[in-house]
Amino acid sequence: MPIPIASLLLLLPLVVAVTVPSSRVVAADAVPQPRGFYINCGADKEVQVGSIKWVPDTAFIAVGNASKIDKPNILPIFSTLRHFPDTTARKYCYTLPAVKGSRYLVRTTYFYGGADPPIFDQIVDGTLWSAVNTTETSRRGMSTYFEMVAQAQGKSMSVCLARRPDTKASPFISTLELVDLEDSMYNTTDFGKYVLTTVARSALGVKGDIVSYPDDQYNRYWAPFTDGNPTVESHSPISPADFWNLPPARALKGGITTSRGKNLTVQWPTLELPLASYYVAFYFQDPRTASPYSWRVFDVAVNGKDFFRGLNASAAGVMVYSNMMQLTGKTEIVLTPNATCPVGPLINAGEIYQIVPVGGRTITRDVVAMDELARSLKNPPPDWAGDPCLPPQNSWTGVNCSPDSPVRVLSLDLRNRTLSGSLPDSIGNMTGIQTIILSCTKLSGPIPDFSSMQNLTALHLDGNQFSGPINPSLGKLINLRELYLNNNNLTGQIPASLLTKPGLVMRIEGNKLD
Repeated sequence: MPIPIASLLLLLPLVVAVTVPSSRVVAADAVPQPRGFYINCGADKEVQVGSIKWVPDTAFIAVGNASKIDKPNILPIFSTLRHFPDTTARKYCYTLPAVKGSRYLVRTTYFYGGADPPIFDQIVDGTLWSAVNTTETSRRGMSTYFEMVAQAQGKSMSVCLARRPDTKASPFISTLELVDLEDSMYNTTDFGKYVLTTVARSALGVKGDIVSYPDDQYNRYWAPFTDGNPTVESHSPISPADFWNLPPARALKGGITTSRGKNLTVQWPTLELPLASYYVAFYFQDPRTASPYSWRVFDVAVNGKDFFRGLNASAAGVMVYSNMMQLTGKTEIVLTPNATCPVGPLINAGEIYQIVPVGGRTITRDVVAMDELARSLKNPPPDWAGDPCLPPQNSWTGVNCSPDSPVRVLSLDLRNRTLSGSLPDSIGNMTGIQTIILSCTKLSGPIPDFSSMQNLTALHLDGNQFSGPINPSLGKLINLRELYLNNNNLTGQIPASLLTKPGLVMRIEGNKLD
């Protein structure tokens, strides 16, 4: 039974870029197709790698250019990429269908295929995830992947790339994965407030390459790890269902151990950790054939502090975890055996994630309204995908938002852009908006009902092709001070509520009004 150990400190996230050869997939065997999406960026057709079918990315993104990589002996999924040369966009976003409240493993993989790759940011929904710097791995001909566990806050999830001040070339991406996890997995984390960024996931006592085991239905990558301690292989049947987080049985088949009566000391992970809070999970399983003597009892300590006392690693196995553990620097795991234990302690696998606060989310009604507006427009700005307000430095072009929670859209300014299309009725749901400037575009159709926008002070729809009558709802806007409707195709009479509205500057010439 897993037992939590609580501590709390949240600072800057550590994001680990893991490298693997570009010519060999990290799945050593065929992996059953897990739930979710496996996207081959820049591809023009489906490709099969093992049992996983990778689909082209055109259904998930509307911007960017596809390129091919001419390198011998590389995997099909690394033979193409999508890059984003448009310097006017604040971010470039993939939008993937999701189930609100469900938990997902997000994985991005990068293989540049040449020298001097760009440095850029990656964003999940409104959370700034990390910088992507693959300079060193590109020189070695390696691919690099990043992982996060996050919860869908709506009916879709966005994974975006964004330029940094030091980005010279176009951001790029090779593959994108969104794997649907079970609700029980990593469920001690409050995913409404935090995300988990992968630091390390290892099968201990195993040599070789990073692999995705065929019995891991979530296609997690497990890195091998050995040190100077003896290793052992299990001969007992292992059921993943007996463990929280459902690790694959193959990942628990090996282990690191030591002699009877000795402490087992393991330094894992090998990298130094910044001072922060982490989710840590350890997996233990007695490798001997189940019998009355197939048990091991020992205490678990991390960096000199108790993690779990009196752990009994039976043949059935056990997992222990901490969901808010403060760590810094090197991590040392010490297993101290019970004085009567007939064999030495052992450890089979481990996972560690940094706990990172969610970057926020624009209020749902504004997100829905902005998404519908984007679909109603032809040729919207190239960065109109993902969260419209967050991160603040990567908000949509022409969109200004409130700085504090709840995040609201405050203004919309797309004047003099080559737009067409119409304004959906749902635009009126953005009740926090104060100014709308859509002058000199080619918008058409009727003027929608703005009566819910009681904070609206300026509405500039001049120089378009709006038709029909002036919507009388405009006269109900108590704070409206500027109404520019000139040079459209409006007909009918001017509502009396506008003609008598004090303090209103109204321009209506260039229409077909009575």
